[in-house]
Amino acid sequence: MDLTPLITAFGIIALAELGDKTQLATITLSCRYRPIPVFTGAMLAVIVIDGISILVGTALADLLPLQVLKLISAGIFILFGVKNFLSDEDKKMNLRKSRSALATSFSMLALMELGDKTQFSVIALAAKYNSPLLIFVGMTAAFALLMGLGVLMGYRLMRFIPKRYLKIITSAVFLIFGASFLLEALMA
Repeated sequence: MDLTPLITAFGIIALAELGDKTQLATITLSCRYRPIPVFTGAMLAVIVIDGISILVGTALADLLPLQVLKLISAGIFILFGVKNFLSDEDKKMNLRKSRSALATSFSMLALMELGDKTQFSVIALAAKYNSPLLIFVGMTAAFALLMGLGVLMGYRLMRFIPKRYLKIITSAVFLIFGASFLLEALMA
């Protein structure tokens, strides 16, 4: 069995996503929520979005224009940044224990992956190698590694940086992502 598609997918995705907005968002979410739900939500998001991309190729782009997806993403990130900044510590602790960490991680990262370079990379790899299972396995392994590292980094930051500073930092990161998505959508 030729493992070239698997190895290629792993390498391309790992390099493309290292330090990318998806990994940064995972780090940021891990500063706010427990690590396991964040990792699970992140992995489910990339598996669903990029898995669908492998199977349906460019058909996904026909469902919603990229500009609309970016506007939706911008709104969600700005809303989350404001909500995070305005929340008090008691509510934050309750959120950490709830299932909202998984849902928040899933929805935010799924929206980030729509129209992302990773989505187009897996479409191109699937078209080139015609080996969707190996592409899927390589992509999933790369994301598991990077999201795992991101979750660990966020969890460690939570231990060393005072909560009030983390609150400001995480709010700012989400507001910056939201503003950049909004600018991308408006410039398109």
